[in-house]
Amino acid sequence: MVGRFSTTGFQVERIAMPALSPTMESGTVAKWLVQEGGEFGPGDALCEVETDKATVAFEVQEDGVLAKILVEEGKEVKVGEMVALAVEDADQFAAFQKAGPEALANIDLSGGASASSAAVEDASPQAGSGAGSGSSASPSFLMPAARFMAESMGLDASGLAGTGRGGRVTKGDVVEALEAGIKLPPLAKPAHTTSPAAAAAGEVPPAAAAAAAPATVTAPASSSAVDLPPLQESSSPFEDIPANNIKKVTAKRLTESKATVPHYYVSTEVEIDAALKLRKDMAKEHEVKFSVNDLVIRSAALALRDNAEVNAKWNGSEVVPEETVDISIAVATPNGLITPIVTNADKKGLTDISGNVRDLATRARDNKLAPEEFMGGTFTISNLGMFGISEFSAVINLPQAAIMAVGTGARKVVPSPRVEGQEEIPPPRVATMMTATLSCDRRVINEAAAGKFMNSFKHYLSQPEVLLL
Repeated sequence: MVGRFSTTGFQVERIAMPALSPTMESGTVAKWLVQEGGEFGPGDALCEVETDKATVAFEVQEDGVLAKILVEEGKEVKVGEMVALAVEDADQFAAFQKAGPEALANIDLSGGASASSAAVEDASPQAGSGAGSGSSASPSFLMPAARFMAESMGLDASGLAGTGRGGRVTKGDVVEALEAGIKLPPLAKPAHTTSPAAAAAGEVPPAAAAAAAPATVTAPASSSAVDLPPLQESSSPFEDIPANNIKKVTAKRLTESKATVPHYYVSTEVEIDAALKLRKDMAKEHEVKFSVNDLVIRSAALALRDNAEVNAKWNGSEVVPEETVDISIAVATPNGLITPIVTNADKKGLTDISGNVRDLATRARDNKLAPEEFMGGTFTISNLGMFGISEFSAVINLPQAAIMAVGTGARKVVPSPRVEGQEEIPPPRVATMMTATLSCDRRVINEAAAGKFMNSFKHYLSQPEVLLL
């Protein structure tokens, strides 16, 4: 909640669209879980929001009654824009309803930066600042209630260690810090803004000018001198399918990855007959079931443990090694591709990995993953073997430095290994071979490191008894 306004008989809380992931810029209200007049408490979900990552529940940290829904289901709004109004209790809701349209007349519903200090008739002296006030905290790490409380006291709570979901700072964290006597820094003053015209003249940064006044939307000038032919309208019937937030952001991030990351690729073939036999024997003799993909994850996790150069990322100026081996698994859902994470994969056995993957994949398809279960990861595996794809290359999942694309196993004629001291060349044999292709960020992983990693991966998967240890 980002603002409080008092009028005769009731006090209104403004509820804004929160940032439910670090990269979220807008969200679509998928479903309202609390209707007008419905009560809610700390930890309750007001609605489901389709973010750039997944459909996530919008949980509140205060209690109250939902007075007015401002955004209907299926509508996309930017982070910080108002989505609903709330009052404290049923009596105030009755007063709100009795006031009718006049209840909304004195409330600033614009949201964003301009909503931070709007004055209303009979405004309460403790009226809070909005989502765009001068706090240095990112809205993705400071819960709305915590931000309102801190900013209303002129304090910056962004430096606190958050106990909320995904490390977000909650209102309780702020209260606990104040009660413990922790001195929070004063709130930074909002940056001076000026007109977009002045920004265009180079007097101020364009970002400051954009915050001062809305810019007129105009078509961007072409960056190419090549004249493209006009689009020809199709005479065949077709249907435009709008992209949801997940697909929009996926397109944006993959384009960014291919445009900014120097990709290169290394491939290897792995004989998986021993892995297939181990899987069959464990199921038959011990009733322990796991998939080939579980074996691939376990092999990759151990290879990452042995080759820390691959388990790293680029922060813009230097290589940053990761402290844990957290493997993202590409899962196809009706809304698009999502990558839930098997955390500490190098420390988990095959049965644990198998259980984790089944649980994460099921909840991913049902849009029931928590943000921390799909945000992060240090390495990604994309497996298209179940679709009969023999081999492919994948786009690196930023900010990670590598992704491994796994194909299906195929029966091939391969040379038999020569026995030392044996003069005759042994005849070729038939084996089940699987192709794995590693896409690497050359800024982080050089060719030698990639080769060592793939050899380690091949070693573990072709001798799967090691994976049981």
